[in-house]
Amino acid sequence: MKSFTSREFNQDVSRAKRLAIYEPLFVTDRGKPTHVLLSIDAYRHLVGKSDTVSDLLAAPEPIAVEPDWRSAGPWTRRS
Repeated sequence: MKSFTSREFNQDVSRAKRLAIYEPLFVTDRGKPTHVLLSIDAYRHLVGKSDTVSDLLAAPEPIAVEPDWRSAGPWTRRS
Protein backbone atom coordinates (compact mmCIF):
# COMPACT_ATOMS: atom_id res chain seq x y z
CA MET A 1 0.00 0.00 0.00
CA LYS A 2 1.47 3.31 -1.09
CA SER A 3 0.66 6.64 0.48
CA PHE A 4 1.43 10.27 -0.22
CA THR A 5 1.03 13.22 2.06
CA SER A 6 -1.26 15.86 0.61
CA ARG A 7 1.83 18.02 0.04
CA GLU A 8 3.63 15.23 -1.88
CA PHE A 9 0.49 14.64 -3.91
CA ASN A 10 0.20 18.34 -4.84
CA GLN A 11 3.87 18.51 -5.79
CA ASP A 12 3.94 15.38 -7.96
CA VAL A 13 0.49 14.43 -9.28
CA SER A 14 2.02 12.66 -12.29
CA ARG A 15 3.97 10.27 -10.07
CA ALA A 16 0.86 9.62 -7.98
CA LYS A 17 -1.13 8.75 -11.12
CA ARG A 18 1.62 6.39 -12.31
CA LEU A 19 1.70 4.58 -8.95
CA ALA A 20 -2.11 4.31 -8.82
CA ILE A 21 -2.11 2.27 -12.03
CA TYR A 22 -0.74 -0.70 -10.09
CA GLU A 23 -2.35 -0.29 -6.66
CA PRO A 24 -4.53 2.17 -4.72
CA LEU A 25 -2.70 5.25 -3.51
CA PHE A 26 -3.74 6.73 -0.19
CA VAL A 27 -3.42 10.48 0.30
CA THR A 28 -2.99 11.59 3.90
CA ASP A 29 -3.61 14.88 5.62
CA ARG A 30 -1.85 15.34 8.95
CA GLY A 31 -1.14 11.63 9.11
CA LYS A 32 -4.72 10.45 8.50
CA PRO A 33 -5.90 8.95 5.19
CA THR A 34 -8.38 11.29 3.49
CA HIS A 35 -8.51 10.14 -0.15
CA VAL A 36 -7.73 7.13 -2.32
CA LEU A 37 -6.53 7.40 -5.92
CA LEU A 38 -7.45 4.43 -8.17
CA SER A 39 -7.02 3.65 -11.83
CA ILE A 40 -10.26 3.78 -13.81
CA ASP A 41 -10.06 0.01 -14.36
CA ALA A 42 -9.74 -0.63 -10.63
CA TYR A 43 -12.66 1.70 -9.95
CA ARG A 44 -14.89 -0.01 -12.52
CA HIS A 45 -13.98 -3.39 -11.08
CA LEU A 46 -14.77 -2.14 -7.59
CA VAL A 47 -18.21 -0.81 -8.48
CA GLY A 48 -18.97 -3.59 -10.94
CA LYS A 49 -19.50 -1.36 -13.97
CA SER A 50 -18.40 -2.29 -17.45
CA ASP A 51 -17.36 -0.01 -20.27
CA THR A 52 -19.66 2.83 -21.23
CA VAL A 53 -21.09 3.18 -24.72
CA SER A 54 -18.64 5.99 -25.44
CA ASP A 55 -15.75 3.73 -24.34
CA LEU A 56 -16.96 1.01 -26.69
CA LEU A 57 -17.38 3.43 -29.60
CA ALA A 58 -13.85 4.77 -29.05
CA ALA A 59 -12.33 1.27 -29.04
CA PRO A 60 -9.42 0.96 -31.49
CA GLU A 61 -10.76 -2.30 -32.93
CA PRO A 62 -14.30 -3.47 -33.71
CA ILE A 63 -16.03 -5.37 -30.93
CA ALA A 64 -17.82 -8.58 -31.93
CA VAL A 65 -21.14 -9.15 -30.19
CA GLU A 66 -23.77 -11.84 -30.40
CA PRO A 67 -27.29 -10.53 -29.78
CA ASP A 68 -29.34 -12.53 -27.30
CA TRP A 69 -32.52 -13.04 -29.28
CA ARG A 70 -34.13 -14.93 -26.40
CA SER A 71 -34.44 -11.70 -24.41
CA ALA A 72 -35.99 -9.82 -27.33
CA GLY A 73 -39.70 -9.92 -27.94
CA PRO A 74 -41.09 -12.17 -30.70
CA TRP A 75 -41.95 -9.09 -32.78
CA THR A 76 -38.23 -8.32 -33.28
CA ARG A 77 -37.32 -11.65 -34.87
CA ARG A 78 -37.02 -11.91 -38.60
CA SER A 79 -36.35 -15.02 -40.59
